[in-house]
Amino acid sequence: MDTYGQFCPVALAAEVLTRRWTPLVIRELLCGSTRFNDLRRGVPRMSPSLLSTRLDELEVAGIVTRRVPEGSDHPEYRLTRAGEELRPIVEAMGVWGRRWTSGDLTDDELDPDLLMWDVRRRLDASKAPRGRTVVRFHFPDQPEARQSYWLVVEGHGEVDLCWHDPGHPVDLVVEAELATMTGIWVGDYRFDEVLERREVKLRGPSELRRSFPRWLGLSLFAAVARPA
Repeated sequence: MDTYGQFCPVALAAEVLTRRWTPLVIRELLCGSTRFNDLRRGVPRMSPSLLSTRLDELEVAGIVTRRVPEGSDHPEYRLTRAGEELRPIVEAMGVWGRRWTSGDLTDDELDPDLLMWDVRRRLDASKAPRGRTVVRFHFPDQPEARQSYWLVVEGHGEVDLCWHDPGHPVDLVVEAELATMTGIWVGDYRFDEVLERREVKLRGPSELRRSFPRWLGLSLFAAVARPA
């Protein structure tokens, strides 16, 4: 690992934490991902080999522990006390990034897989109808293979994200361009306003259409105020 050759604690921390992709891997661990494949969904453009390398480095640094649960062949990765203490630091980075970066997303930064993975874990299933509710998100401006995603919301609080039709009847369809839906998620657009402009279309029973914005959930940083 590269070093700054300084005894300064800032330099020592930066040697571990500022390597490419490392803050995002820590972000995923802080969000609750423990399995390798779930971590990959949170950093879809990171190669599996590099993810393995970064996890090894974090384990050596005492930030992550790796264990194989009984009856499983797949390891789980969990943050140590040192790793958990990074939570306010990572959250502060998100607040700063939301407040002070331009926020003008390019096409290269828009990613429907990542957006839907984030939507899945922030959705408030407790506000959804009882029983099973299937929501299909449709992005007509994306290539065919990345146009549709299904959220299966169970009444007991479980939310599954499907990249292929799970075979259940669809209760609600949410249609929007990817940039619009991403803008809603990060807090740039108000859902009711884009809905009024018909930049988002909802198809389904009126009760579901009315309640959906309340249980959709938004980015943890969507409420951060930008400077005037």
